[in-house]
Amino acid sequence: MSEALNLTKEWDKTFPKSEKVNHSKVTFPNRYGITLAADMYVPKNADVKLPAIAVCGPFGAVKEQASGLYAQTMAEYGFLTIAFDPSFTGESGGTPRYMASPDINTEDFMAAVDFLSVQENVDPEKIGIIGICGWGGMALNTAALDTRIKATVASTMYDMARVNANGYFDSENSEEQRYEKKKALNAQRIADLKNGSYQLGGGVVDPLPADAPFFVKDYYAYYKTERGYHERSLNSNGGWNVTGCMSFMNQPINCYTNEIRSAVLIIHGEKAHSCYFSKDAYAAMTKDSKYAGNKELLIIPDAVHTDLYDNINVIPFEKINKFFKDNLT
Repeated sequence: MSEALNLTKEWDKTFPKSEKVNHSKVTFPNRYGITLAADMYVPKNADVKLPAIAVCGPFGAVKEQASGLYAQTMAEYGFLTIAFDPSFTGESGGTPRYMASPDINTEDFMAAVDFLSVQENVDPEKIGIIGICGWGGMALNTAALDTRIKATVASTMYDMARVNANGYFDSENSEEQRYEKKKALNAQRIADLKNGSYQLGGGVVDPLPADAPFFVKDYYAYYKTERGYHERSLNSNGGWNVTGCMSFMNQPINCYTNEIRSAVLIIHGEKAHSCYFSKDAYAAMTKDSKYAGNKELLIIPDAVHTDLYDNINVIPFEKINKFFKDNLT
């Protein structure tokens, strides 16, 4: 049975409400019995079965931030869309809170496809997904597993397994450094058990140090200001549990992306600190693949990581619209 969730009724997004679409709250269960909360956006006056898109991300964000903007905008283009909160975060269910899992989070996307597939106003043969930041990597992982997905967009993606195991820019990619991280995380497990609660790891640093690297300043400018702050966002507040992403260290994702038969569009900013994730993911996805012909990497000149969160002058929505219209057939 679905868990009863306490969903907000007011419009509490970081972006203005569109008058071109109808908005409502929906819930659906995943395969592990966790009830997920989502915002649904439907084009006004739609009277046919629509192509549909499920949207999630960034990693540690909520559906009221970037994913909701993407979902609402794609609904303006004529798609039925949902932006959902992953398990253990936002308005979605699951305890303990603020945990992540490569398995459960892949299942979250698949559960969203389940939900869309049975809606009376959705064509179940025309379903796509969009993943932003860490959920870009999860979207590719899901597309490699879920044959119902006809088209996937990964925007400003992270590979969360890689960054957890290797550190930023692969600067901690050694057995010794991984051992020390695992040792500290296992010590934290004991401390959490003794304390009867999970220690939070902290969201985006605040106050911002003067000598912070640019990518930290980039995150601060989104998550810690009126531009993108949200009270339920982990990144805007206390962050994940210290042990919340532990399993990503030795459970890599995206091992079989070169077997994805459906269309994939990867989008990244040229000046984003994270651009190497997309470049390497595209190379791995097309290497020795029989299905490379419908895969594309789009690099946006001069754009930084969070430009693809909310900058409507940078996010290539026309391109994304054409990609889905061409491939959700």
